[in-house]
Amino acid sequence: MVTSHKVVERAELRARLEAVRSRGLRIAFTNGCFDLIHVGHLHTLETARGQADFLVVGVNSDDSVRRLKGPNRPLVDARDRAELLAGFACVDMVVVFAEDTPVEILAQVRPDVHIKGGDYKLEDLPEREVVERHGGRILITPLIPGHSTSRLESLLRGQGG
Repeated sequence: MVTSHKVVERAELRARLEAVRSRGLRIAFTNGCFDLIHVGHLHTLETARGQADFLVVGVNSDDSVRRLKGPNRPLVDARDRAELLAGFACVDMVVVFAEDTPVEILAQVRPDVHIKGGDYKLEDLPEREVVERHGGRILITPLIPGHSTSRLESLLRGQGG
């Protein structure tokens, strides 16, 4: 795949990001399951990229998605979700992580800015402390009405699928 170079293994993440930092680039990070990608996801990704020079996207592993969303998810496996995200021009790097929260991956990435969608509240983020400890800030983007994974899932169920 043309985008395969953007999908990195966790073991190579730190070295790859040190190379980015050595060029003086600011790093943004966002994360999610990205199981049913929609316009709201794209808005968050583009907003994240606009906050820095280099965007890293963390994708929950299949096991993590099952724990967070239930036994019938994910609909798309982690490798395909990562490749799909890597195809977006605004995304510079994608990494799959196995934990249910991004705390550990954020300790590795140490972004200048961590972006979350508008369905989150700053005071409820388990990753807040690790981002701020490494000198980063958190930005919560507004939701786009009518665009959510829950809405897509409801539509699919209503159609018998």
